[in-house]
Amino acid sequence: MGVHVVWFKRDLRIIDHEPLFEAAKSGSVLPLYVIEPDLWRQPDMSRRHFDFLVECLSELRHELSLVGQPLVVRTGEILSVLQDLHQEFSIDTLWSHQETWNDWTYARDRSVKRWCKQHAIPWKEPKQFGVHRAMPSREGWAAQWDKMMTRPILDKPVFSEALEIDAGYIPNAVDIGMSEDSCPGRQLGGRSRGMDYLQSFLYQRGTFYQTEMSSPVTAYDACSRISPYLSFGVLSIKEVYQAAIQRRNEVRSKPSDVNKPWLNALRAFIGRLHWHCHFIQKLEDEPELEFYSLHEDMEFIRDASFPVKFLDAWSTGTTGYPLVDACMRALRETGWLNFRMRAMLVSFATYQLWIPWRVPALHLARLFVDYEPGIHYCQCQMQSGATGTNSIRIYNPIKQGVEHDPDAIFIKQWVPELRNVSPARIHDVRSIHAFCPSYPPPIVDEKAARKKAADIVFQVRSGPGFEAKARKILEKHGSKKSGLSRKKASIGTRKKAKINPRNKNQIELPF
Repeated sequence: MGVHVVWFKRDLRIIDHEPLFEAAKSGSVLPLYVIEPDLWRQPDMSRRHFDFLVECLSELRHELSLVGQPLVVRTGEILSVLQDLHQEFSIDTLWSHQETWNDWTYARDRSVKRWCKQHAIPWKEPKQFGVHRAMPSREGWAAQWDKMMTRPILDKPVFSEALEIDAGYIPNAVDIGMSEDSCPGRQLGGRSRGMDYLQSFLYQRGTFYQTEMSSPVTAYDACSRISPYLSFGVLSIKEVYQAAIQRRNEVRSKPSDVNKPWLNALRAFIGRLHWHCHFIQKLEDEPELEFYSLHEDMEFIRDASFPVKFLDAWSTGTTGYPLVDACMRALRETGWLNFRMRAMLVSFATYQLWIPWRVPALHLARLFVDYEPGIHYCQCQMQSGATGTNSIRIYNPIKQGVEHDPDAIFIKQWVPELRNVSPARIHDVRSIHAFCPSYPPPIVDEKAARKKAADIVFQVRSGPGFEAKARKILEKHGSKKSGLSRKKASIGTRKKAKINPRNKNQIELPF
């Protein structure tokens, strides 16, 4: 009998790993991770992702060693690696989790499927998330998600024997030619660190999650910060869900004056775990949304020949709008930002600066250590109006600063030029340059740019056939958990719609 190859991808753990658990019951197991240089040359990938990956792989190799079979790491093209292993050991079965990731991995997996078929090797792909392949419709999706999340957590594997094979070298970013990407405040990878963040959130930091996650002043501590660990799969969403449910049950036994903030926080957090998979399901159902606007009428409303200086200022945090610049600089240094501020960055780039949504989406993908394509591209399209099914939301960065950083604590931390300027003057962008000449003047007139963008978008949305197309999109991608009606797309009219980031349909994920 041949070996059972467990191909690790974005599932870097040994707890609650169904492919590993089932393979271990079936025969000799070869746990494999392949560093694919072509993947790391894609425009959405960056060195901060790779450095986080290496930390996760190092811990995974140690964990597997403790149960008897170290992780085997190879660098190269997956088909060549599989072919070599097949010649050496004879592969009985290939195991991996189903993966919904970027377009490159989608094409790669199709080639692996063809290779397996040619060699008569079964490829078994259990689900990792509550995402379903080839779903005929979204009806019943939420109930299936709930059912999956309550299944037992799978224990560590028990290997029948250890294979004699060179475990291989885990390359660093320089080895595969990745460019420098300084991110000194980045979270470190590995399951142990992910568990630390989860436990500290559920038992210490998360008390006021619901009320503190929107402000960048409080969000860095109040949010769970587990999103990178979910994205790289060192934590399973099922174990996170069950840990949150257990914590909720514990809280319910305490006096009401103690448990109310915690119950509100846990309710909000558990809801966002649903949304995590809801958005990934959209990419699974329609992989093209990584590249094209979900609503075709929104695809070409922005000019691809936008001023390069707009992108340069936005991407370097020098737009002259303090909260926008503070958010971008914080993201560049830490690899993380809370959801509301992420949404504001996308909104400012695509409305006030009128840049096509995919340009800032790719830049942000490289900066977010927790980059998850299904969530990322869906959210970038939502915040830029490209879905055509959500109420228009154009963030006013001045208003956001007054509401979420009134004392300019976050702004002064990340825009040191403004440390000696009073909060009132910081939030008055029209005169801030006079008090701080080293800080750039506003790159655009925000109010005028916002109005111009809104006028264009509303004109497109009121065009013939727009609403019918929006309803079809909603029928395909909508969920009863989304707060949107499946019968009628909430595209609104100019009179009824409000340019308001507090719209009830705005979803905040567990970032």
